[in-house]
Amino acid sequence: LMHPVFQEASCGFVIILMALYWCTEALPLAVTALLPVVLFPMMGIMESGDYLKDSNMLFIGGLLVAIGVETWDLHKRIALRVLLIVGVKPALLMMGFMGTTAFLSMWISNTATTAMMVPIAQAVLQQLSNTEAESDELELQNGQVNQGFDQETKVDSPPEYEDAVKDARQGNRHIMTIEDHASAMEEAGRRRADKYLNLSKGMSLCVCYAASIGGTATLTGTTPNLILKGQIDDIYPGNGDVVNFASWFGFAFPNMILMLVLSYIWLQFMYLGFDIKKSFGCGDKNTNDRRAYEVMKDEYRKLGSMNFAEVAILTLFILLVLLWFTRDPGFIPGWATVLFNKNNKQYVTDGTVAIFMAILLFVIPSRLPSFSCSARGEEGDGPAVIKAPKALLQWEVVHQKMPWNIVLLLGGGFALAKGSEVSGLSVWLGESLAPLQSIPPAAISILLCLLVGTFTECSSNTATTTLFLPILASMATTIRLHPLYVMLPCTVSASLAFMLPVATPPNAIVFSYGHIKVIDMAKSGAVLNIIGVLSINLALNTWGTAMFGLDTFPSWANTTAKYP
Repeated sequence: LMHPVFQEASCGFVIILMALYWCTEALPLAVTALLPVVLFPMMGIMESGDYLKDSNMLFIGGLLVAIGVETWDLHKRIALRVLLIVGVKPALLMMGFMGTTAFLSMWISNTATTAMMVPIAQAVLQQLSNTEAESDELELQNGQVNQGFDQETKVDSPPEYEDAVKDARQGNRHIMTIEDHASAMEEAGRRRADKYLNLSKGMSLCVCYAASIGGTATLTGTTPNLILKGQIDDIYPGNGDVVNFASWFGFAFPNMILMLVLSYIWLQFMYLGFDIKKSFGCGDKNTNDRRAYEVMKDEYRKLGSMNFAEVAILTLFILLVLLWFTRDPGFIPGWATVLFNKNNKQYVTDGTVAIFMAILLFVIPSRLPSFSCSARGEEGDGPAVIKAPKALLQWEVVHQKMPWNIVLLLGGGFALAKGSEVSGLSVWLGESLAPLQSIPPAAISILLCLLVGTFTECSSNTATTTLFLPILASMATTIRLHPLYVMLPCTVSASLAFMLPVATPPNAIVFSYGHIKVIDMAKSGAVLNIIGVLSINLALNTWGTAMFGLDTFPSWANTTAKYP
């Protein structure tokens, strides 16, 4: 057997090696996650280990339902319906895009949500720009006042443009030459382009930021949340299911709303200004607004009326959420506790519910069965054929859209946590961080959030959470601090990837449209990172403490999982 000191060092080597590979992406992230399968047995730390746990099942089930929603365009119908309600005035439009994106990213992939919402935003803005160009031309020719798209950053017309309009109003249209007309229109076009470029930056950034923020609200919204759930259950098996869908939602949803509102205010300030009358468009709709509104209305009409598949998907989705919330709400016994989970054993978990609903997607038909008499034998006298409709979800679609690499990443994280425990590395790390006991817990939380928030800008949020959480759990146990007091805020902070295009796929999607420079994202994202850290810590020290009892050291944290 290997000496314990060498086991700790060997495990530390594997963690450092994986951290380097994850940060540099020298190997695909999922391939790096498989290294413990090879290195841990060869170094005598432990056997290959179990990569599939309940968190993996929760991830797979939740994603299958999300893929079903995407397949039948239910998410697009919800998005367009909300945008038609809020209208096309600049501030309201930004509010609608942020709210819709955040809601959808709670349930489906942040990347898929962003990829759907950005083209809608660009189409609306393009229509607004085209209509204003037509209005400028008419104003110049007829001397009519342009009632186009109002915005806080008002575009001042060039002097020759104003003179031409003045002459036109006085009936002196003949004074303006063709060259003057061309020059005035060129200058107006340049200023209009600058205005809409600024607006396009704001709308694009609001979508990608809202996708990242919205994903923090639910346990299945983004991968780091599931990693926390898996690590807590793995390291502290007697925790009594302290983190489940309902408890996470109770903590994270109000925090998401707070971050979303503050982010909206900041982006409104940066790109639209604070003139309420102009930004919110008090008064009647003008021609520009009506035409942009028609763009969204046409997209909504293309979807047609809701069919059987959409109604079935929506029903299953609502049922899934209700079952998650009522399984173990905490303040009263849930249905799972009454029917299945006896003697303090968790037989039915959130993962069980997710997989059950996902299986139904492969069973329920996409339309009601119909009898067809057209398919008969060659002589025309064969029996009528009953044509079975396709199910709501096909495995071919799942194979294309399911990010299987995340399943391996989750498993790699569990293997690292288990290896750290077995080798004694987690104990050594915890003892090394013991001096932090003299620092106030609130200061520790803020410092760790800033550290994780910075690290996740240049590394995958999944890899960041996988590396940090086992270390934080060991530190919390050593200094007798509630493990969730440091693990919760750092998990949410891993989603605060706002500053760089490479930080997260939603950022990369909006950057690919070419409207945004890196400096634009860095300037707006730096402030949002600070807003996020402060918001998370406010939530942690108020309702988070009341919900999870974070001001006391729990009895279940005294003992950790023991492995042979």
